[in-house]
Amino acid sequence: MTQSQRVATAAFIGTGLMGAPMVRRLLAAGIAVRVWNRTHAKLAPLIQVGAVPAASPADAVADTDAVCLCLTDATAVEMVLFGEGGVARAANPPPLLVDFSTIGPEATRALAARLRALSRMSWVDAPVSGGATGAQDGRLVIFCGGSSEDVERLTPLFGALAQRVTHVGHLGTGQTLKLCNQLIVATNLVAIAEALSLARDSGLKVQVIPDALRGGFADSQPLQIFGRRMAEGSVLPVLGELGLMLKDLRRVDDLATQQRSELPLTRAALGIYRQAEAKDLLGQDLAALISLYPACN
Repeated sequence: MTQSQRVATAAFIGTGLMGAPMVRRLLAAGIAVRVWNRTHAKLAPLIQVGAVPAASPADAVADTDAVCLCLTDATAVEMVLFGEGGVARAANPPPLLVDFSTIGPEATRALAARLRALSRMSWVDAPVSGGATGAQDGRLVIFCGGSSEDVERLTPLFGALAQRVTHVGHLGTGQTLKLCNQLIVATNLVAIAEALSLARDSGLKVQVIPDALRGGFADSQPLQIFGRRMAEGSVLPVLGELGLMLKDLRRVDDLATQQRSELPLTRAALGIYRQAEAKDLLGQDLAALISLYPACN
C-alpha cells in the first residue's frame, strides 16, 4: 500500500455507544475525522477533541478517503446512504465504505450493489465484537468481507480500533461470522442469567460467582462483564442494549431459515429476549436479563 493510498481522512456516521469511542480512537491515531449523527447533540464531546461536524452524510463524506458507518440496522444504513442528503448524493464521495454495523449478509450485498451503481464506491463489511469497552480500549475484533485490496487499504484505520482483524472472504462473509458470534454471545448471556438465578435460589452468594469461575471452562468475557453486573444488580451505564441483541438474534434466525439450518438453542434464546421485549426492557443493559428470573424464595 503506497502512502497515497493511506486512509488519512475519514467520515464517521453514527456516533452512539460504539461509534463515539471509535471516533476518539481514530483521532488519537492521527486520522482526521468528519462526523455526522442523527442526534446532533451527541457530537459535542467529539467536536471538543477534534472531530469536525457535518451538516449531512453527504457533507461528511465529501473529499474523504473512506466513510465509516456504525448504525443500528439495515434501515438506518439505507437511510444514511440513499435518503435526503445521503452518502450517495455526495459531490465527491470517497472510493471506499466500511460498515461496522451488524445488518446481515443479504442486506449488505444488496445495499453495496446499489451504492456501487450510483457512486462506484467499494464496500467492506466489518462488523465488530468487543462491546463499548473494547471500542474504548482499541481492542475490538473485526470480521471483514470484501476484496483483499480494500481490506488492506483500511489497515491504518483498523489498527486504531482493533486487536485483531480477520478477512473472512467475499462481501457479506464478515456479517455471517458476526451473526455466528452473536449466536454464541446471546445464548451465553441467557445461560449466565439462568446459572446466577439457580445459584441465588439455592442460597449461594452470587456476587462471588464471576471470580469463582474465572479461568475455568465456564469463564467468558460476558460472564466477567455482564454476569458481574447481574450479580451486583447494576445496569448503568448501559454497555450493550438488549434491543440490539434481539435484533441480531433475529438476523441469526433469518440466516438459519435461508440456509435451512436447525438451531433449537437460538430459537429458545429468542423466546427469552422476546420476554424482555414484552417487559419493555429493550433499552436496558444486557445485565437486565436477570430480571426475567425473579427469586423463588
